[in-house]
Amino acid sequence: MITTLTFKPKLFSTLRHYDRRQFTTDLLAGIIVGIVALPLAIAFGIASGVTPEKGIITAIVAGLIVSLFGGSKVQIGGPTGAFIIIIYGIIQQYGFEGLTIATLMAGVFLIMFGILHLGTIIKYIPYPIVVGFTSGIALTIFTTQIKDLFGLTMQSVPSDFIEKWIAYFGSFPTIDVWSAAVGVGSVAVIALWPKVARYNSLLSKLPGSLIAIILMTIAALLLKQYMGVATIETIGDRFSISNQLPGAQVPELSWEVIKGLVSPAITIAILGAIESLLSATVADGVIGDHHDSNTELIAQGMANLASPLFGGIPATGAIARTMTNINNGGRTPVAGIVHAAVLLLIFLFLMPLAQYIPMACLAGVLVIVSYNMSGWRSFASILKNPKSDVIVLWVTFLLTVIFDLTIAIEVGLICACLLFMRRMAETTDVKYISREINPDEEESDFLQGNLEHLVIPKGVEVYEINGPYFFGAGNKFEEIMGALHHERPRVRIIRMRKVPFVDSTGIHNLTNLCLMSQGEGIQVVLSGVNERVQAVLHKAGLDKMLGEENICSHITIALDRARQLL
Repeated sequence: MITTLTFKPKLFSTLRHYDRRQFTTDLLAGIIVGIVALPLAIAFGIASGVTPEKGIITAIVAGLIVSLFGGSKVQIGGPTGAFIIIIYGIIQQYGFEGLTIATLMAGVFLIMFGILHLGTIIKYIPYPIVVGFTSGIALTIFTTQIKDLFGLTMQSVPSDFIEKWIAYFGSFPTIDVWSAAVGVGSVAVIALWPKVARYNSLLSKLPGSLIAIILMTIAALLLKQYMGVATIETIGDRFSISNQLPGAQVPELSWEVIKGLVSPAITIAILGAIESLLSATVADGVIGDHHDSNTELIAQGMANLASPLFGGIPATGAIARTMTNINNGGRTPVAGIVHAAVLLLIFLFLMPLAQYIPMACLAGVLVIVSYNMSGWRSFASILKNPKSDVIVLWVTFLLTVIFDLTIAIEVGLICACLLFMRRMAETTDVKYISREINPDEEESDFLQGNLEHLVIPKGVEVYEINGPYFFGAGNKFEEIMGALHHERPRVRIIRMRKVPFVDSTGIHNLTNLCLMSQGEGIQVVLSGVNERVQAVLHKAGLDKMLGEENICSHITIALDRARQLL
């Protein structure tokens, strides 16, 4: 079946009934979201191993494209914490140019996901996998911020999780008290700000992360100016800040580099798809709307094609910023467009001020981000679920923390697929029916009060398949027939009234069963085959093998046919 391309951005449908009142609300929401996104974009950029302005450029370019072409009314796009680890790893191995190529490839993959209508499928990736790698990413982000949070003096930070903590414990005597005070103070301000600001409607709209950055930057400047404290490292000490908009640049592509980046590019695409669709789904529940998942994936792909061309990093839908948009009245993509415009103005006119922000303060912001991202309550609740879910959760979590996100997603998806196949196989049951068939389970139209049609004649076996007939059912047939010790029948009836579909493995098993039965002198009769399954059987040639007269629509007809054969 060939799917048709459905690309319907929400912006165009919402503008049909747009008015001044909604614009005012969207304008306010967009301004607030832009302010909220500013410190996060800077922090995510630096934590990913790039300069702070690249984080803001990503939020501007990707945020604008997601709002213009996305399938959700309220989705806010930009850099997120989920990408930090994968971006950092790609830069370490392939450099920033490698990251640019991987992001472009991920953009192509996302567009393909949308064109192939995979949006609805991606949303059903098992919850334990999502929680496992999200919690793993959160712990990894927290781990990467320890050095800046406490101002530790370290020549280099190991990349391995366990080695990193060993190095931290060995360097704790070098803690800088002032940097630690700024870092811990930032965490306290962000955590306590909602309680302080809840009594004032204007203050409650300002994010705690922005307040922490303002307060700690002023404090660091005062300490340096009047107390001679020069040990608090700032963004300007580590990076050269620029507010110049970069021109579009296409990286040099080679087949060898592309082959090496396929795996991380797919990881970026899958992670971006999951996070954006999860964000859009959560938003739907709040505003009572339904997003177009395939349009959203195409828009996310376009955003990841455009962002790296202007020096940006991978982007996706951001749940926190999307919820901020909703909570402040944003109901159309116009709010997201305003958010991108606000960030652009800040970038052009206020970016040089970012050089005074303490690194410890940004580390504090990311500590709070990692805590909110950890989903520890969800993690704890899954531990009460069946063992299979717990295994998938722990495998994905530990692989994310100890190895990397690419391996975690690949192995997690493999585990989920294996468990899904096992559960599907368990839903298919094959049972042997002896002597007579229970009339209470049959359709009265066929019985017409004549119960003798339900008596199984001597020399006839009846089996019933309940559920999809695929890889698991063939083995169950062999197990049941092997356990029966009675005289060999002359007719074997297989009831398929409860079989919704049959796959190629089921066809193969059924063909082998029929051939084996014929070799033993047993005629197979199929009963209750629905039209969909019957079409598949005819296409496979089973009607010719068995004979049309031996594929019956109901058990009474199948039993009559068995009597004729006897």
